[in-house]
Amino acid sequence: MPQVVLVHPQIPPNTGNIARSCAATQTELHLVAPLGFEISDRYLKRAGLDYWGYVNLHYHQSWQDFTALQKTRGGRCISFSARGKSSYTQFQFQPTDWLLFGSETDGLPPEIIASSDATLYIPMKEKGVRSLNLSVSAAIGLFESLRQLGTLE
Repeated sequence: MPQVVLVHPQIPPNTGNIARSCAATQTELHLVAPLGFEISDRYLKRAGLDYWGYVNLHYHQSWQDFTALQKTRGGRCISFSARGKSSYTQFQFQPTDWLLFGSETDGLPPEIIASSDATLYIPMKEKGVRSLNLSVSAAIGLFESLRQLGTLE
């Protein structure tokens, strides 16, 4: 099952909404510090409502700590970025993929994008719109990967 990784998220409600999507799909959620909030933040808890008990949450003190786990488990790191090379709709997801999303303000750091196995973008018709909300982007990527893998049923 693919896993969602948030690298340096800044806005508690976005992380809470992503946690709810992960709970609904039984997808592991990884948070990579530094975070722009405390895990106990009331806005984070409110956005996740009473679903936090269903979230398989992992907290990593640094990108290096996360990559140590990722290398142990295996799988590809798939970055989502407005600077992506391929549309997520044209990509073939695998069950062991790690879906990487960056902070709301800066996206993924260039070095993480450069080290990823693939970098995907979400197509948008209006060129004046720079990006989508983080929780929307994560849901799009997660649900497309699950749809392709036939695990939504």
